[in-house]
Amino acid sequence: MSLIRSPIVCMLGHVDHGKTSLLDRVRGSVVAAKEAGKITQMIGASYLPTSTIERISAPVKHIMKTELIIPGLLFIDTPGHEAFSSLRKRGGALADIAILVVDLTQGFQPQTLESIKILKQCKTPFIVAANKIDLVHGWKKHPTSSFLESFSKQPEHVQQLLDRKIYTMMGQLSEHGFDCERFDRMQDFTKQIAIVPISAKSGEGLAELLLLLSGMSQKYLEKNLHISGEIAKGSVIEVKEEKGMGTTLDVILYDGTLERGEEIVYLTQDGVKKSKVRALLEPNISQKNPQEKYLNLDKVVAAAGVKIVAPDLEGTIPGSPFTEVSNFKEQKEEMEKHLKNVLVDSEEDGVILKADSLGSAEAILQLFCKHNIPIKHTGIGPITKKDVLAAHAVAEHNRYKGVLFGFNVKVFDEARTESHNSKVPLIWSNVIYKLVEQYEDWAKEEKEREKKELETELPWPAKIKVLRGNFFRLSKPAVFGIEVLEGKLRKGSSLMNEKGDVLGEVKNIQSEGKSIDEAEKGAKVAISSPQITLNKDLFENEDAYVSMHKKQIFAWEEKKESLSEKEQEILEKIKEIVLFSH
Repeated sequence: MSLIRSPIVCMLGHVDHGKTSLLDRVRGSVVAAKEAGKITQMIGASYLPTSTIERISAPVKHIMKTELIIPGLLFIDTPGHEAFSSLRKRGGALADIAILVVDLTQGFQPQTLESIKILKQCKTPFIVAANKIDLVHGWKKHPTSSFLESFSKQPEHVQQLLDRKIYTMMGQLSEHGFDCERFDRMQDFTKQIAIVPISAKSGEGLAELLLLLSGMSQKYLEKNLHISGEIAKGSVIEVKEEKGMGTTLDVILYDGTLERGEEIVYLTQDGVKKSKVRALLEPNISQKNPQEKYLNLDKVVAAAGVKIVAPDLEGTIPGSPFTEVSNFKEQKEEMEKHLKNVLVDSEEDGVILKADSLGSAEAILQLFCKHNIPIKHTGIGPITKKDVLAAHAVAEHNRYKGVLFGFNVKVFDEARTESHNSKVPLIWSNVIYKLVEQYEDWAKEEKEREKKELETELPWPAKIKVLRGNFFRLSKPAVFGIEVLEGKLRKGSSLMNEKGDVLGEVKNIQSEGKSIDEAEKGAKVAISSPQITLNKDLFENEDAYVSMHKKQIFAWEEKKESLSEKEQEILEKIKEIVLFSH
């Protein structure tokens, strides 16, 4: 008979919206109670047993009449893109369910929106914790863990104010395709997202939040919560150097049982490796031996957070999967295939990406693919001078692809200096979709700047007609009337005839007695040129073109979008004259 494991819960939300305070409140409510069934501090996770959930949610147990059969809830401290990474082919994503923490007073912020995108993309069930109800104007705190109990004692105007804030939140979520409702007014838990108003500070709402979380996990995720077998499977959360132990792995085990002495297979920067587990450790929070930092375990059963001590763990990739060795050859092939899909190394031109973990890299890959940003190389770890040089090599061919992206990683000083000297854009953020926004803003600015440069430095394609009866001076300089048939004639441009003979420079342009810098299509103006002799180099009614050398023509061809369709046709004509005349 298969065992049911604890659902793995991830908290998402914007910085300072109360993710840590909420978890601290859950822990604190247990510590304050000083009774059995305390929260267990695991590596990268906190375990809340069902007995504690039942005690905290006692005031509202009538809401959900189902008896809890899950052993408890495992809260993980991992960022969203890690927890929901779909990298693992089997076993699914790390987190089963999420709490989206939103500050009622501030509403949706950049990381809230990012969290919603992640949840949507990974189709992860979630509950919205509308935090900081204690800051709603006029709210009176009550010594209860129940929102409904406290809400019923609030003045009517406070109840209405809170409801208005909840409706605003419902509207914001509906813009992202989610149908939401306050948890006690919901019609269908399978189709609607529950909003639970809470205060991480006072604990009001904690009863409903934990009860809903447990009940929903049990009801809708039961199939996923069966421990499928004895083979341990998990995800590497962090790779840490520990004094006297060397490199260790902080992991979350989401399936099976892992024992000391067993072999695990895992991903490193140098490929797939295997190693024998020397020790399994959890934090020591007992009062007996407070000087001991960790406790040694013989085995760990999913779901749990644990520190693995084993030889040869250097270079392990954070955010990557690991599993107990069953068939090393097969497991190695499968892991290598996954790694290849995420750690791109392409011959084609594209941007360079460095991320803090495999889960982040995978989430960014998906996003870049959606926004048509090609990737040449993906790596895990800090940005080095080598990364800047790789981006610079791409920029030689295509400056819009010669860009370096960093997500939540350290940038070495030498890399920063090289980026500044070689003018390679370095785009860094700890919010994934901000990378795309910054890139698009940079590209837009660059194109505008290039366009301005073009407009001042390159001769603009133009075709003119010499007007009959408008020869004011025949030579030194020739002064005569023309009409701009297509394009723009600029001061300083040179003119050529249809045979490709360069006639002379346009020294001055006058319109109605005033000097101007350029004349647009349809304009009839007088121009002067010291090199032209009229009736010898140019005749009445004759057409002429702006002259360009090959380099200028090719520069224009790369920036064709700055020209109108007719101007592009004139450019083609100029190219034909320059390349094929004489």
